[in-house]
Amino acid sequence: MSLIVHFSFFLTKPAGAARLNMRNQQCININPLLAAKPVTLISQYENTDNLSLFLEKELYSLLTALQGVRQHPRYHPEVDVLYHSLQVFQLAHKACDDPELWAVALLHDIGKAVNSQKHAQIGADELEGLLSPRIVWLIRHHLHLLKAPRRTRHWLRNTPQLRDLERLRAWDLKGRSPHATVITPLKAIDILMKHSKSLLFHSETAYYYENQELG
Repeated sequence: MSLIVHFSFFLTKPAGAARLNMRNQQCININPLLAAKPVTLISQYENTDNLSLFLEKELYSLLTALQGVRQHPRYHPEVDVLYHSLQVFQLAHKACDDPELWAVALLHDIGKAVNSQKHAQIGADELEGLLSPRIVWLIRHHLHLLKAPRRTRHWLRNTPQLRDLERLRAWDLKGRSPHATVITPLKAIDILMKHSKSLLFHSETAYYYENQELG
């Protein structure tokens, strides 16, 4: 079977409560009200092979939980969140050689499997302590240019953070075709796993500013 397939091939997962229950069993959920500081999920995996296997399974689980999650067709004519995420990933992969940005593009909407309105916060919380601070920060703030573009550009003026958010926003808007052909979720994860060392959590957080809410 070709790795490039039409998205209708994937639409076989259970919907509604059954899908959410499956997701809760598969995924590690971090409750921000209980976690006083980020949880480092990788510390228990000292063996590189075990860590890579854990990361691959966790990212695949988070990504495929989006299958069948629907969006408003007025804003997302492609409707399905997984279909959208794979489109955005392909755009990022084609446009740059930055695996961290590829990961953000692929995983930016994973929180929609739980709650659409709070998906940026939820998605970032689920990846905090697992993937790099840069990836987590960009997912947490990826809606800022939509909700408050002027304020965000003022806050982040002349920074690499703003350039990253602008690129992600452009891919997010472009990845909404109802007729696109996408790679499989497994192939997308395989591409990321070739660069797993650059994606993992590390302690260097100075590159990114503190989180900022849009209250």
